[in-house]
Amino acid sequence: MNRRPIILDCDPGHDDAIAILMAGNHPDIELLGITVESGNQTLMKTGKNALHLAAYLDLDVPVCLGASEPIIKEVEACPAIHGESGLDGFTYLPIEKQFDSRSAVSYLIETILSAPQKVTVVTTGPMTNLALAMKVEPRIKDNIEEVVLMGGSIGRGNVTPAAEFNILCDPEAAYIVFNSGCVVKMFGLDVTRQVLVLPSVIERMAKVENKASKLFVDLMTVFNQNQKHVFGFAGGPLHDPVTIAYLIDPTVVKLQHVSCEIDISRGTSYGRTNCDLFNYQKKPKNAYVATEIDVAKYWDIVESCIQRYSL
Repeated sequence: MNRRPIILDCDPGHDDAIAILMAGNHPDIELLGITVESGNQTLMKTGKNALHLAAYLDLDVPVCLGASEPIIKEVEACPAIHGESGLDGFTYLPIEKQFDSRSAVSYLIETILSAPQKVTVVTTGPMTNLALAMKVEPRIKDNIEEVVLMGGSIGRGNVTPAAEFNILCDPEAAYIVFNSGCVVKMFGLDVTRQVLVLPSVIERMAKVENKASKLFVDLMTVFNQNQKHVFGFAGGPLHDPVTIAYLIDPTVVKLQHVSCEIDISRGTSYGRTNCDLFNYQKKPKNAYVATEIDVAKYWDIVESCIQRYSL
């Protein structure tokens, strides 16, 4: 069986960190590279976090800096959840790994166009880098297997009543990607809010006792503290790794093919992912959206990925 080649576009971010951990060491996934934009924190902070994670997990892949701001709107960040560094809770050793010389947009274009097999692009932050790459070089769309994203919501948002954080960070970028003609699969708050890092989950992963489990436990302990302070959650929702869990085992979620419009009106629903589940408008279906998740299976997948790392 061929490994699925992916590029992980992210803004680390505690949940992005676990997505990187899972994608970086699984036999069914070939992680080609990591591209980074601002989102959970500024670009230099999210970029530095990606470098540290790649070095700590011994991932020999390029890390490319991308967009420092959205295409049109002002910059958003999420220090209340992810802290001043964007990845509070883990102490990294000094590293020698450097950023790749290519920009994220250049890397995406070059890698996708030259790939012998269609590439899956996974986005766990704002979609700015991918949208810009599509506008600069539309031919990449022909060699993208699918776009698998964490973002959006069929129901309510998490930063406004209507909008989820990743989409609201750059709604215009999401609009470009959702209307690109590529296969788009959206894993939104409807499923990611169900996978809570309860204390029992942290205890479970701690028992693995390797470098990956230490990373998970330390990061999720702080993540949970922040989530409880801001939202009152007993365990924070581990959003981003749902994308990787799906690539490893598609049966972990159920998807529905729908028409999904990104609200770019700049009104009160700016950034909303309007998913027409009942096909009221009879518009072309441009996205598959996750409607259900097997929570037990999800945590089994996460644990299996952690177990693959050495002591």
